[in-house]
Amino acid sequence: MRIDFFSLLWIVFIIMTLVPAINRRLIQMSRQRLMRAIEKKRGSRLITLIHRQEALSFLGIAFSRYIDIEDSEQVLRAIRLTPEDLPIDIVLHTPGGLVLAAEQIAHALVRHKAKVTVFVPHYAMSGGTFVALAADEIVMEENAVLGPVDPQLGKYPAASILTVSEVKDINEIDDETLILSDMARKAQKQVHACLVEILMANDMPQEKAEKIATALSCGQWTHDYPITFEEAKEMGLPVSSDLLNEIYQLMDLYPQAAGRRPSVEYIPLPYRREEGPEKK
Repeated sequence: MRIDFFSLLWIVFIIMTLVPAINRRLIQMSRQRLMRAIEKKRGSRLITLIHRQEALSFLGIAFSRYIDIEDSEQVLRAIRLTPEDLPIDIVLHTPGGLVLAAEQIAHALVRHKAKVTVFVPHYAMSGGTFVALAADEIVMEENAVLGPVDPQLGKYPAASILTVSEVKDINEIDDETLILSDMARKAQKQVHACLVEILMANDMPQEKAEKIATALSCGQWTHDYPITFEEAKEMGLPVSSDLLNEIYQLMDLYPQAAGRRPSVEYIPLPYRREEGPEKK
């Protein structure tokens, strides 16, 4: 049977279309099997909120993923499907996102009567930290980081807008900056109050909650400042470093796009130090 060039080209196109779809389905099935194994091991409901935003692109144009309303809808649905006496585990890997979405998730978690544990294998910045603060326990990899939750207005931090309005004479400030300054003051107040409410909902004393909320929302750091495990512990957050090996395995099942993966390679096996050759 003779196959012409265009038929062969069409077959190749179909294969190139199907193979990635099949691979995605296989990875999804592997994730679900591992998630179920973790749930059985811990006796909990496992929810993932993972944004591999570094590698996403469409027609070569990079774009970012972050916590949005769709995420909050899905997480809230998962919480509703969870019995009140069943613990919830959340794996967080995110650069942050919408304050509204993060607040909705955080409030839903503090209302859950059983224990809530957040796992941070790499980073949970901004809105991710907001969600983590709603947990009874934050389990971080020792090199993982959290981040400040100071509000941002457009491309400017609220704290920086307020600084401009404080150091300059009011007659030298344009109307738009004055409006932004008023919005920034309200945003800081709202975020601070919400943080205090969430922290106190987990039985944290008010004085301690106020101190942590102020540190995280006042703008003393840049928005991408990494709060290390040691700093989080020193601040008084309920952190530990007992991250399950299965969490690392789960993260491997959320791969970056092949064309944009970091240039890092290693043999993926744990090593034990071997004795060197005997010295003469």
